[in-house]
Amino acid sequence: MMNFGFDQLYLVNPCELDDECYIRSVHAHEILTHAKIFSFFEDAIKNIDYLIATSSIESKTDKKHLRNSVLLEELSEKIYEIDGKVGLVFGREDYGLFNEEIAACDVMIRIPTSESYPSLNLSHSVGLVFFSLYVKKNFPTKKKRKIGKIEKKKLFEFFSELLEEIDYPKHKKEKTKIMFRRVMGRSMPSKWEYHTLMGVFKKTLEKLRKLR
Repeated sequence: MMNFGFDQLYLVNPCELDDECYIRSVHAHEILTHAKIFSFFEDAIKNIDYLIATSSIESKTDKKHLRNSVLLEELSEKIYEIDGKVGLVFGREDYGLFNEEIAACDVMIRIPTSESYPSLNLSHSVGLVFFSLYVKKNFPTKKKRKIGKIEKKKLFEFFSELLEEIDYPKHKKEKTKIMFRRVMGRSMPSKWEYHTLMGVFKKTLEKLRKLR
């Protein structure tokens, strides 16, 4: 929790928080010290505005709504738009959450895992969920300014000129142009990347033409 900036721990009927617990928590013992302990799940969630259940068992059909899940990555994109207090509900190490506990939550998330062994250890699940939420909050994806039609046209023209200057084999030329178009289409270069590429092409063409 402390690794990823979470500090409010609610525990329902936990084991005794003995010396071993504090030793294992190393520098995060403050989280244990300030943990809120409840006898009943209903009491723990009373003041939570939005509850997220976690489970490795999901419905195989849309008709069974209880365990219809969303992917962790998908929820991580939207969670910070929620207004209010959000609670992440993790179940027991051996058998997870009861159906009634999942039913009390607003949504259930799933961490994609191999079908041959889908269940994760509790500590691993917690770490992955917190990591995903931390990354989305602290390292948001920056939207690049994409190149438009005119820039793309100029880029392809320069590439075509470059093929001409190096006497690229005629029977390969069209396929290579298509390949370059596909590469650029997949990479969706930004304006800055476009100008850098154009600068490289321009200098290369100038050098080649001087050699002729």
